[in-house]
Amino acid sequence: MDTTRAKQIYESEQTFAVMLDADSVWIENVDEANGMATVMVNNNPVNTKTVSVDRLKEIDK
Repeated sequence: MDTTRAKQIYESEQTFAVMLDADSVWIENVDEANGMATVMVNNNPVNTKTVSVDRLKEIDK
């Protein structure tokens, strides 16, 4: 995924399926300048990670 798409998903009112490796994630923040995103893994608020947006994959429903 690119930074622009990650930002669009983050700002959207719709819900999109996004994966980080084998885990479902929710985008909590996008750092456009550095190409990074903070994500919540498997809907668990204590499991957050900051990763490169190119590791995120949007899943078509």
